[in-house]
Amino acid sequence: MISPFARRILFVFALFLPITGYAQQTLSLDGTLIQGGFAKGTVPPGSQVRYDDHDVIVGPDGRFLIGFHRDEPADTVLTVVLPDGTEQRYPMNIQSREYDVQRLDGLPEEKVTPPQEVLDRIAAEAAKVRAARAQNSPETWYDSGWIWPARGPITGVFGSQRILNGEPRQPHYGVDVAAPEGSPVVAPADGVVTLVEPDLYFSGGTLMIDHGRGLASTFLHLKSISVALGQQVKQGDEIGTVGATGRATGPHLDWRINWFDNRLDATLFVGPMPKDF
Repeated sequence: MISPFARRILFVFALFLPITGYAQQTLSLDGTLIQGGFAKGTVPPGSQVRYDDHDVIVGPDGRFLIGFHRDEPADTVLTVVLPDGTEQRYPMNIQSREYDVQRLDGLPEEKVTPPQEVLDRIAAEAAKVRAARAQNSPETWYDSGWIWPARGPITGVFGSQRILNGEPRQPHYGVDVAAPEGSPVVAPADGVVTLVEPDLYFSGGTLMIDHGRGLASTFLHLKSISVALGQQVKQGDEIGTVGATGRATGPHLDWRINWFDNRLDATLFVGPMPKDF
């Protein structure tokens, strides 16, 4: 469980540089400094920010955004270069989490490792997804705020993992929402559509929305998609319908959020599922 304290943390770092005339706050971070979390930051306009091998976009107002992977190490460092060239390094102290791990043994091998032709298809599809996730728009569409893209019981949580016949599988990076097939899926925040794929091997009907500055939502197992590549969407716009396409055992929406390749916990953006679904 994530403690209430960890869900909302405000970190303010103050630095005074009388030699260069800086007598102001150098860095402030407002967010959830925990694996799967994210933070919005502010630095003096004209500064540069680097985190997790990314040159982070800093707006004219000094604002930026960063995200922390499911397995983010605690000792990561955020680097700020002030307009005068002074470099400051800030340890992030990312809080670790415990994830649900399920072990299944004695499964037929063909159910664990797909044949080569399927592996080739999976690799080609993964390359398309990675290219869409690499978008780095300077826009801040995420400022629209966040809502649930679908409503229903939560049947899968961020970070859980299966070990099949002793071999760890990729963790589950989304949140699963069970809903009747054909139920509407809406945009959780403003953005631009960057991926439309009706039939990927694992995720079936798959859609991605860029929310700006490396932050993107992905929607898996869709029955239908009602938006086009490059289309601008607003929070609450219908973008598709719940399905059971790809490797799904029943109708549900698998909603994921990434900051570039860092897998984030969507529930930290949107909060608890409303009880009136």
